[in-house]
Amino acid sequence: MTVQAGRYLEADPIGQRRDTWVVTGQGGTDDWLPVNASRPVNGPIHLAPYDPGWPAQYEQEADRLSAVLGDRMLAVHHVGSTSVPGLPAKPIIDIVMAVADSEDETTYVPDLEAAGYTLRIREPEWFEHRMFKGPGADINLHVFTLGCTEIDRMIRFRDRLRSDEQDRQRYTETKQELAAHHWDVVQSYADAKSDVVRSIMKRATESTDS
Repeated sequence: MTVQAGRYLEADPIGQRRDTWVVTGQGGTDDWLPVNASRPVNGPIHLAPYDPGWPAQYEQEADRLSAVLGDRMLAVHHVGSTSVPGLPAKPIIDIVMAVADSEDETTYVPDLEAAGYTLRIREPEWFEHRMFKGPGADINLHVFTLGCTEIDRMIRFRDRLRSDEQDRQRYTETKQELAAHHWDVVQSYADAKSDVVRSIMKRATESTDS
């Protein structure tokens, strides 16, 4: 399997930093290196105002994935800031998709690649996460095994921001304040949001448990 070479570290849709495995060659474990790097910015982060067209972009991508994988796509959700009405965001559509076994790439990666998706990240030690870029809109397609707790975590964070105006405003203000700073890399911006993300997740969990 040939995967585009490069060095990437993407934040998950709620900003948690992690070591990431990225391709540097033509496949095989020796070609995947653990890194703590991120895309260079050398300036402020661009946050776009909420675009009412983002949900439609997600739906188009979900339909494309369904056409490619059929019933091998066991679940798909729009997550991240572009999934929350009114929230400013980097204009990249985050999608989380569940398959039967994300580690078993033979069951889904070749068909995704044939359809124009590019595998960018493989994380064996983090829920066997895979991340792809798409052939259409600017997306981050996150793939996990069905039932993975990280899928639920992403959805709970999204739903909390959708339903709680105070947390949505708190998160908006934090994003806007931090985005205005000068950042060398995207990941440092994501890391800086960790405290507000943890506090929102705590309230989301308490609300769900009550």
